[in-house]
Amino acid sequence: MRVIGNLQELGPSPVPSVVTIGNFDGVHLAHQTLLRRVVEVARTQSLRATAITFEPHPIKILSPDHAPKLLTPLQRKVELIERTGIDLLVVLPFTRDLARQSPLEFVRRVLVEPLHAASVHVGPNFRFGYRQSGDTEILEELGHQEGFQVQTVPLLFMRGDRVSSTRIRELLTEGQVHKANRLLGRPFSSRGPIVAGMGVGRKHTVPTLNLAPIEEQLPKVGVYVTHAILGGVRYNSVTNVGYKPTFGDHRLTVETFLLDFSGQIDETEMEIEFLYRLRDEMKFQNPAILKVQIQEDARRAFKFFRLLKSYPQRKPQSSDRVME
Repeated sequence: MRVIGNLQELGPSPVPSVVTIGNFDGVHLAHQTLLRRVVEVARTQSLRATAITFEPHPIKILSPDHAPKLLTPLQRKVELIERTGIDLLVVLPFTRDLARQSPLEFVRRVLVEPLHAASVHVGPNFRFGYRQSGDTEILEELGHQEGFQVQTVPLLFMRGDRVSSTRIRELLTEGQVHKANRLLGRPFSSRGPIVAGMGVGRKHTVPTLNLAPIEEQLPKVGVYVTHAILGGVRYNSVTNVGYKPTFGDHRLTVETFLLDFSGQIDETEMEIEFLYRLRDEMKFQNPAILKVQIQEDARRAFKFFRLLKSYPQRKPQSSDRVME
C-alpha cells in the first residue's frame, strides 16, 4: 500500500480510483466492511482502491476542547487499513483551509482532479465541506455533475450495538472491553515503549512491565486479563490500568504481569491486548494484602485462558461469558 500526505505527490494519474473517505479511528468492523467493499469494486474494474483519511482528527482543529481520545494513532491506523487490501492511502493534513472548502471545492480538488474518482463509497452519516454542509445526497448530486458514482453503505450493528468509534469509546470508558472488541473485530490494544517503573511491584508484590504514558484511549481504570505482545510473541498476562493507590498518589500507568514466565525481557516495546475486565482498582491496607489479591487475579486469568483454549473456535474478543 502506498501512503501519501499530499495529493500533489500523485502527479498525472491516468488510473481512475474507487474511493472512500473517513477518519477511520479504530478501523472497526464497519470501517473494514467499507474498505473491503472499495477493494472488491476496484479489483473487478481494474481500478485503484483508495482511502482518504485526515491527520489530526478534524475535531482537534475545529473544537479542541471536545476532541476525542483516539482509538488508534496514525501508525496503527495505517497498518490496519493496509490489511484490508487498499492500494493507496491519502493522509490529508486537516487544516482550517481544508475545512473552509465548499462541498464542490472538496469534490473537485480532492476526488476528481487528482484521483479521477470513478465511484465514491461512504457511510450514511458522511459529512463534508464547510461546516459539514455536504451529506450523501449532495455528494450524489455532485457525482452526477462531476462524473462519478456514489454508493452509501448502511450502518452495521452487532448484537444491538451500532458499530461506531463513539460507541467503542463509550464501552471502553465503562470497562466493557469484551463488547468493544466485538465491534472492533479484534482485541482493543495499547502499545508503546517499555519504561522503568518505580520498583514498587518488584519490591512489594510481583514484577511488572510498564508502558510509557499513553495519550490515546484507554479502558476504564481497573484490572484486566490481557495478552502482552513482545517481539511478536504473545504472552498471557494480567494488566492494571490505574494509579497504584496502595502506594500513594501516582500518575496513570499501564503495568502488566506476565503469567507463567521467567527470564529476561530484552524487548523495548510492548503491545497489550485487553480481553476481559476482572475488577476495579482498589486501595489495600498494605502491600501484603495486595499481593494476595494479585495472586487471585492471576488464578482467575489462568481460568480464563484455560476455558479460552478449550473453545478454540471462539475469538478472545467474543468471550464475554467465560467468567460468569
